[in-house]
Formats: sequence, C-alpha cells, structure tokens
Amino acid sequence: MGAGSFIASNLRFKGKMAVIPTAVSFFAVVFSLMVAAGYRGEFRTRLSRMTGDIQLASPHSGMDMAGEPVRVRPELVEGISSIRGVARVEPVVYRAGIVRNGERIQGVMFKGVPSEGGVSLGASIPSGLAKTLELAPGDDLPGYFVGERLAVRKFKVTDVYEGMTGSGHQMVFVGLDDLRRVNLWDDDQASALEITLEPRYASREKQKSKAVEVAGRAYSLAEDDDDPVVAVAASDRYYNLFDWLDLVDMNVLTILLLMILVAGFNMVSGLLILLFRNISTIGTLKALGMSDRGVAGVFLRVAAKGVLAGMLAGNVLAIALGLLQEHTHFISLNPDNYFLSFVPVSIDLPQILVVDAIAFAAIMLLLVLPSLFIARVDPADTVRVR
Repeated sequence: MGAGSFIASNLRFKGKMAVIPTAVSFFAVVFSLMVAAGYRGEFRTRLSRMTGDIQLASPHSGMDMAGEPVRVRPELVEGISSIRGVARVEPVVYRAGIVRNGERIQGVMFKGVPSEGGVSLGASIPSGLAKTLELAPGDDLPGYFVGERLAVRKFKVTDVYEGMTGSGHQMVFVGLDDLRRVNLWDDDQASALEITLEPRYASREKQKSKAVEVAGRAYSLAEDDDDPVVAVAASDRYYNLFDWLDLVDMNVLTILLLMILVAGFNMVSGLLILLFRNISTIGTLKALGMSDRGVAGVFLRVAAKGVLAGMLAGNVLAIALGLLQEHTHFISLNPDNYFLSFVPVSIDLPQILVVDAIAFAAIMLLLVLPSLFIARVDPADTVRVR
C-alpha cells in the first residue's frame, strides 16, 4: 500500500450529508433509465404486434389498410425473409367492424393473422375492450362488417391481451382465413405483408433503412401482373408515437445531466469541508515532501469513497423499486395519456453500469476543482497557526 493510499484509508469523509443527495441523484438516474428502456420495449412489442415493423401494402391503402389487396407469393415471402435482420414475414388482413355484447357496441379494427392450429372464428381482444364490453375468454363475440353487403360472424373470445390501452387502439385478432372469407378474397390475397425485425433494428433510422431494402427486394421479385406495393416503416406510419419516445429519451438525458450536477456540487461542498478541517494535515504532508498532486490524490480517494457509497445506495434502491414495479405494476398511469396502464421498467444492467461509470467520472472531474485549494496551502502558515 502506498503512502497516499494509507493516509486516505485513515481519513474519514466528513461530508456525509453530501452522500445522501448523491444517492438520490443516482436513484433518479437509474430509475429513469429503467423506465425509458421499459417504454421502448413495451411500445415496440405492442406496436409490432399491431402493425409489424414494416408493412408492404398497396399504395392506395390508408391508415386503416382498407384498399386493394396485394398478392402474396411464396417467392416474395422467401425473398423478404432472407433479408438480414428480418425475424418474421406474414400476410395479414385488416377490416373495420363493429362488435357487440348485449346492448353494448364498439367499433374495432379486425386483424386477420395466420391462426395456430387452424382455429376458426377465435378472437383475441385487448383488455380495454374486454373491460368495456364485459367479456372474458369463452364468451361469444358477434362481429358486424358493413360494406356493399352486411357480413356477420360469431367469434368466440380465446384470450385477452394487454395492448395499446389508449382510445383508438382497439384491435381484435382473428384468423386470417376468416377475414379473407369476409372480404371474398382468394388464398393468396392479403391487405399487407407485415415484416417484424430483430430487436437490434428497432430504432427509427434502422426501420427506415430496412423499409427501403424491403421495397427494393419486392421490386426485384415482382412479376408483370403484380400490382405495385410500397414498404412503410412503423416509425413513419406512427411518427407521433416515436416522437413521444424521443421526447422521453431527451427527458432522461436532461435528468442525467441535472443529477450529475446536483451530486457533483454536493460532493464538492463535502470535499471542501474535508479540506478545511484538515488544513494542518495538508501542510504537514507538504512539509514532508509530498507534492500538491499527491496530497490532492489523498483527498480525492476519500471523496471517491463517498461517491461510490452514494452510487451503490442509489443503484440498489432503484433496482429494488424497479423489480417491485416489474412484478406488481403498483405505479399506474392514465392510459388515455400514456397508452399504457402502468409504468413499464426494463433492467438493463450493462446500460446501468455504463451510465454509472460516466456519472462517476464526471463527478470526479468536478471534484478536481476544490482540490486546487491544496496548492494555496503554505506549510509555514499552518505551522504558525499551530
């Protein structure tokens, strides 16, 4: 053990009150990171289930995907599936309709997806719709499709899922073949091909880049009698939601910077207290031949212990609260404003450790400022005081 380390181990940090704000700051930073990551994960999962990450559809389709069907050929599906980063490609059919339970009615968007096990007339409904219509798995769900002719189907609720619970996001999942029969479409027709990307391509820019690649592959595989198609990324179709997610990330960055400053300046005050109370020690060390840098290193080691104590306490509290929220969802939200009924959290330990390291380094850089006070301490003055 060097002389500096030995001396630092025998000095006690007197600014313990500065450790508490440091712990609170790290708690706010880590919990904000978990919430931001939770939002990104939940939104991607739920939005991907609703629309996929990329939709290959007719250019005449609107937001409700009502329009001319596209022809689904095995060569097209295989060609798009071979693109790097594509996790799944499946045909889907969209159709607006009305569902009823007794006197209660609700307008919904039906989405036909390939059904597992060939189950016919099964329906998976969002929890908001289940609450509104008082439905549970096993209940009948009449569906009405209005167009040139009225089509009625009697679905049965197979399960209830947690979706985008805000208003305007009532999507009922039914069998692909069920909606094809409602639309009188052939087996190779669909409203769109939906492409789900691997998680590493979830960002806005990567979705757009992959949409361009999908469009190019579809064009190269098109036959003379195929109708034109366009590839639209979910980040373009629902740009307002992605703008909101970007705002959440910006808020987290703002919190990170503010909390680093709060923790840093509190630790600066604690280090100054430590220095003022040990002026005689500083003078003695300098009189014994220790350089200003060496003396500063002694006190910075002591302050670092306080920073690490606050960081550890803040991390433990934030992760404990995150685990509790993840399993109980006791912190709720208004789904009409936030699209989710609870605060989502995702504990990403590598990300937390990286941010901890950045914050620790930034705080230690701030602590260099009060350590400059050491250079102004004259050993002769301290000896006279004594």
